[in-house]
Order: sequence, then C-alpha cells, then structure tokens
Amino acid sequence: MAGLEPLRGVLLDVDGTLVDSNDAHARSWVEALATFGYDVAYDEVRRRIGEGGDKLIPQVTGLQSETDRAKALSARRWEIFRDDFLPALRPTPGARALVDRLRDDGLRLVVATSAKDDEMRAILDQAGLADVLPQRTSADDADRSKPDPDIVHAALQRESLRPDQTVMLGDTPYDVQAGLHAGVDVIALRSGGWSDAELRGAVAVFDDPAALLSAWQRSPLAQRTVR
Repeated sequence: MAGLEPLRGVLLDVDGTLVDSNDAHARSWVEALATFGYDVAYDEVRRRIGEGGDKLIPQVTGLQSETDRAKALSARRWEIFRDDFLPALRPTPGARALVDRLRDDGLRLVVATSAKDDEMRAILDQAGLADVLPQRTSADDADRSKPDPDIVHAALQRESLRPDQTVMLGDTPYDVQAGLHAGVDVIALRSGGWSDAELRGAVAVFDDPAALLSAWQRSPLAQRTVR
C-alpha cells in the first residue's frame, strides 16, 4: 500500500454486501418473469443479480428496458419483492459493526447501488442500517447500472471524493468491474455468493463484513486509514 493516497471515503454496495438479499432478488425476478410469460431458470437470473433491471431484463427477455412492458415487469418484480421477501431480510454478519467502525474512523460513507432509490431505502430500513447511511446514490442517479461506472462516479461526486482516496465495498463481479472502470479499488465479500475467481480484480476478498472486521489490521482499510 506504500505510495497510495490516505483513505477518505468508502462506497458501499447494499444487496449481498450489507444485506443478505441476493437470493430474494433472484426469486422475485423469476416469479415476476413467469407472470409475464417468461420461463427463466433461477440460476440464469441469480448470476445477474448485482446488475440493474436495465441490464437484466434485456438479457433474459429481449425486451428493451424503456418499453412499457419492461417497466411493468420491473414494477411487478418490486411488488413481489416488497410483499413476499423484504420482511424476512436481515443484514449480513457484522454489517452494522463494520459501518460503525468506518464512521468512527472518520471516513465519508456513500451507498452506491444499482437498486432504485425507494427499494434501497426500504432494504436499509428493514436491515436497521438506514440511520447510519444517510448519503446514498442509486439507479436514479445514474444512466446505466453496474458494471458500468455511472453509480460509482455519482457516489464520488456526492461526497467530493477522488478515486484514489476511496475504496468500494461490494460482493459481485459487477461491483468489481464498476469500481475498476472508475479507478476505485474494490474490497469484495463472498457473502453475495460469488467465488474468488469471479471476484478477480478486487484488492482483497473476505467472507463478509464480520470477517473483514476480524482481519481489520491486515486489510486495505487499516493500511490506508489516517486517524
């Protein structure tokens, strides 16, 4: 880490990183797709969780994301997720403790997610994290979802952070790619369901927020934090 700028901010993905929600998202998409006549396997959807609906829908249906049918499909997916899956969501192990530690170290924290704003707010509320993460960027702040870097750029701008002063915490290959495209180092977590090989490009990989906290002194966060 010698020669790197001191760390000033951390960008935080939500689904799979701070909240154990990736499987729930995949199931809600499969159900919504079925109601619109698309028989798409769970595994086909699950490997795309982490991208936004603007990418997932065209990939699995051939519909353009701005068509009325695609918008109706996306809206139905949210209804299913909100009513059937959201109430059971829980934070990933150590999520709150990690956020508290980052705040105690004086780092500027910004949520950077491909989810829509209303969905992100509901998920953070359900996981008991909304009060500690007031700065947020979502799909509503970007033209393109991950792995495009639009959301990362928006999050950096929100807190006037430079890429070399910032680390991103995510759980999918799409987080890693978005961070790298924006010039931001990414610490990846396996809690989203991806392997180390699939998370290639991350500067470090840990099981979940609790594991990152346990290995804090050996992590890129400790090595670049100025107290």
